[in-house]
Amino acid sequence: MAYAEQIARSISTYASDSSGVCSALFELGGMVVMHDASGCNSTYSTHDEPRWYDFDSFIFISGLTEQEAIMGDDEKLISDVTDAAKQLSPSFIAVAGTPIPMMTGTDFAAVAKEIERRTALPTFGFATNGMNTYVSGVEMAYASLAERFAHHMKPREKTKEPTVNILGATPLDFSGEDCYTQIRSMRTMLEESGITVQSVWAMGDSLRSIMCSSAAWANLVVSYGGLKAAKIMQREYGIPYIIGRPVKGLNEAIISSLRQSFKDGESRIAYEKHTRADKKILLIGEGVTSESLASVLGADAAIPTEFDKELLRSGTLARGEENLRNLARNYDVLIADPLYEPIAQNCTNFIPLPHEGFSGRMFSAQAPDLVTKIPFNI
Repeated sequence: MAYAEQIARSISTYASDSSGVCSALFELGGMVVMHDASGCNSTYSTHDEPRWYDFDSFIFISGLTEQEAIMGDDEKLISDVTDAAKQLSPSFIAVAGTPIPMMTGTDFAAVAKEIERRTALPTFGFATNGMNTYVSGVEMAYASLAERFAHHMKPREKTKEPTVNILGATPLDFSGEDCYTQIRSMRTMLEESGITVQSVWAMGDSLRSIMCSSAAWANLVVSYGGLKAAKIMQREYGIPYIIGRPVKGLNEAIISSLRQSFKDGESRIAYEKHTRADKKILLIGEGVTSESLASVLGADAAIPTEFDKELLRSGTLARGEENLRNLARNYDVLIADPLYEPIAQNCTNFIPLPHEGFSGRMFSAQAPDLVTKIPFNI
């Protein structure tokens, strides 16, 4: 990638991969440690985590000093984490990286292995570095949970009634005045269709529920961060997955795809190619959300976060402010987070769609419940 594509002069940047790890694991009773001096933890708590003041969670910073960074004193990190774990008795431990340990070459897999040896607690080491978006961190966290289940748990018997796990739910993609609103709406939509929610990875649910995920009939991947875990569960337990975010106008297709997968065990994409609207509409945002909305609105999608080209139906991968600005010039309507408005100068209509993973809490109270309503006047 050219250096010019990495420059942001007018718009914001997405939450980092380390924030994604913390957000994915926040409610599960584990202890998550960011290995950093202090800045990354405060950024996460003040911008990326709406549950911070209302939900107790063991999120810590290692307090990395200059001398420790230069000398590579991993023993200090391992000892501090071990001592804290003995006092707090978490369900598991996760250690995530930031730019400084990336530059000093910290071996997070080795650190995690030693901490697990000393504490006898499941321990994960995530080589996050602050250079990737939150989507990468969410993917790492859920994939690691699924891998641990695959290696240490026996597959449970399938439930008698159709059940589904929702994978990839974090407030970074599902925000609002109450960040659980859209998750509740998803549950209601599925259950009114006769499908019980086995677990939600990982909002409004517990680690105990997630540990029973292998009993579900299928997985519903509602953001790209949940896809790798879905593939692991398909490989280990034969559980098919459906990719698609529940939004008004796509919900019936998601239910239909789930029912088909219940019967034949095949994985599917719920959103498909579609007829474009009369106006040229562009959506910018996380991949599964953007493609799902695009299929309903007859729009194109520009995806600046991590995504798989094979999942594209009406979109393109577009990184960097200049690329997005040039792309937006070709459209009449731009739907994106409010902080994208500076690049919408040639669009006749800019429609704000708040995204906590991009603008933090600034506009979260204005985020709509897309499961029940698409409030766009195009």
